[in-house]
Amino acid sequence: MVSMVARTGRHLQRYNKGRRQVVGCIPYRYKSGKAGLLNDELEVLVISSQKDQGKGMMFPKGGWEIDESVEEAALRESLEEAGVLGDLDFELGRWSFKSKSQGTFHEGYMFPLLVKEQLDLWPEKNVRQRKWMSIEEAREECQYWWMKEALDILVNRLTSSVNHRQEQNVASCPACN
Repeated sequence: MVSMVARTGRHLQRYNKGRRQVVGCIPYRYKSGKAGLLNDELEVLVISSQKDQGKGMMFPKGGWEIDESVEEAALRESLEEAGVLGDLDFELGRWSFKSKSQGTFHEGYMFPLLVKEQLDLWPEKNVRQRKWMSIEEAREECQYWWMKEALDILVNRLTSSVNHRQEQNVASCPACN
């Protein structure tokens, strides 16, 4: 059962040395449904800001709360803000950045999310837009430098994974030797 209500408020927020901790995901999929050539096949899902409609796009992210793991927070934010469910992979990294709206420093964690299901209804459907786009388009549209860095790490990770699988296939092909 999927909750159709987004969490609100800051009373459960985690802080580290005065920095609010936020967690996000880069939802991605392959157009053909399987890993292929990344430049042609890979798409990422971006969302509009709830507060600054029309001021660029971003990946789903929000506060990490004290009653959840970092992975649970990442999955919750992807569901609440983008309406997607999927498989979470290993953390892409941690960034320190200054909040545009509050002028305070935050600590952000990002994860890749291989999307398995896209919901028609989700908690923030009425306050956000979502859009699938290419890696190049996402780099252009994303308004946060640290999310662009996370995207580059994801692309490098997926490229390495595809190259490794291709090398294994060639190595295990008896007719190729």
